[in-house]
Amino acid sequence: MRRILSTYLFVSRKLTTELLGQISEAGFEAVEIFATRGHFDYTSKQEVQAIASALSQHGLAMASLHAPTSRDLSATREGGTPLSITEVERVRRIEAMDELKRVIDVAEDLPFSRLILHMGGPRETADPRKRDAAFSSLEHLVLHARHVGVTIAVENTTSEMGDPAYLRAFVDETRLTGLRFNFDIGHAHLADGPEAERVEKAFAPLRELVVSAHIHDNHGEKDEHLAPYAGTIDWESAVKLLKSAPEADLPLTLELKERTGPETPGSAELLAAASESLDRFEREWS
Repeated sequence: MRRILSTYLFVSRKLTTELLGQISEAGFEAVEIFATRGHFDYTSKQEVQAIASALSQHGLAMASLHAPTSRDLSATREGGTPLSITEVERVRRIEAMDELKRVIDVAEDLPFSRLILHMGGPRETADPRKRDAAFSSLEHLVLHARHVGVTIAVENTTSEMGDPAYLRAFVDETRLTGLRFNFDIGHAHLADGPEAERVEKAFAPLRELVVSAHIHDNHGEKDEHLAPYAGTIDWESAVKLLKSAPEADLPLTLELKERTGPETPGSAELLAAASESLDRFEREWS
């Protein structure tokens, strides 16, 4: 099992050579970079090339890139307006697609194989107009991504349009053959129904097209992004489910939530705890 860390753990601070060095020293082999401009300015060719150099310097692979979920107002400030492929208004939808194309184009200087994408915002309702907008957006984006060797993997979320059954039906009905899924086990654990059945129920419709997964824990009530075993997910059963995916050596990315405040531990301490949290999971996986 490859140890992959999402830089979501540090999303409010700048991604630097020094921070990547600390991630490597903590025992991680690869990263998934969260693309928000204040953290990683994907529109700056100079910054993209600098990160590519830093990854090489520290022996880290670029596993994937997580698409931005909101519009940035500047390089240091994130806007509260969602960046969504489900925009019904054509002008806003095209703006969102153009921004996501800039994200995909990072692969020209910093190669990565998967773009992790949400189907709209956290409360996206299953409106037929939004479904049509998503199809129009993804039809263009999948083709754009293919030209640079990137697969778009849509992630299951807690919204109606991010529901696993909805996502699978969307792919089957639209016949977007190049689209794949990123299974987020924490989001699956927040679904309706008996807690013990949620993860398996969410995984079933996505299984055949899952190419990667996010691993984090919660207590079944809110999206806490805790370390594995810190919440109530049954990890023994979860590991068996994940191993049943057709994808060989399924990439598993540890996606922990950033901690803020005056008593927030330093980067080295956070990374040591993140690495330690994977040890038990790794033993379960093996």
